[in-house]
Amino acid sequence: MPDPTPDPTPDPDQPEEVDPGPRQRIVAGLLKPSRSQIVVGLLLAVVGFAAVTQVRVNETDDTYSGQREQELIDILSALAGTRQRAEDEIAELEEVRDDLQDDTSKRQAALEQAQEDVDELSVLAGLVPVTGPGIRITIVEETGQVSLSSLLDTIQELRTVGAEAMQLNGTVRIVAQTSFEEAEGGFLVDGDLVEAPYVLDVIGEPSVLAPALEFLLGPKAQLQEDGASLEVDELSSIDIEAVREYEEPDFSTPDPG
Repeated sequence: MPDPTPDPTPDPDQPEEVDPGPRQRIVAGLLKPSRSQIVVGLLLAVVGFAAVTQVRVNETDDTYSGQREQELIDILSALAGTRQRAEDEIAELEEVRDDLQDDTSKRQAALEQAQEDVDELSVLAGLVPVTGPGIRITIVEETGQVSLSSLLDTIQELRTVGAEAMQLNGTVRIVAQTSFEEAEGGFLVDGDLVEAPYVLDVIGEPSVLAPALEFLLGPKAQLQEDGASLEVDELSSIDIEAVREYEEPDFSTPDPG
């Protein structure tokens, strides 16, 4: 009878199985995880997420968590009151700012108006040089001498129709306070001798100034009776350089009213 015990002798045609080391088993497990490894990994992820969430919840501000309902209402009311006071203060500050800006604007407007008045009065008083359109009047004595009355009537007529500035012979500024006096060889104008021919530069509207000399029995007619000729040139720009020195009044003062 044959012996049923298997022959322990290995078959030379079969490859010999080699036991892998621990490192190889770990690598193999990572590359091809088993079902149990996947389940364990999911459980660990869930536990980690729960732990992080719990930490964040514990870090949440719980300042008012222990307050009662009425206390919370009182806190909200106090915050609302604080906000209202802040808004009121902002509105008051904005109103003050607007008032200051308005006052500044009014002050600036007043200063600008005052400066305009000063400039205008300086021109009328002959204190500053001026330039502008106007006419140039040349008076030449031909058969007689120009009378003081004819010269004054000519100047006054020009003032009446809007002359803003006048200069005689390029040296004397003529204003309301200018004095005239007959003298040998001409006229004393504010103490300075002015001789013929007389050249009167006048700043104003040329189309208004020139006709003012031509009317019947007007300045041109008077000068011709004196034996003088009169020539008028309308110019787009005239420079008046002569100025007067400012003089302080001796007796008059501004009315405080």
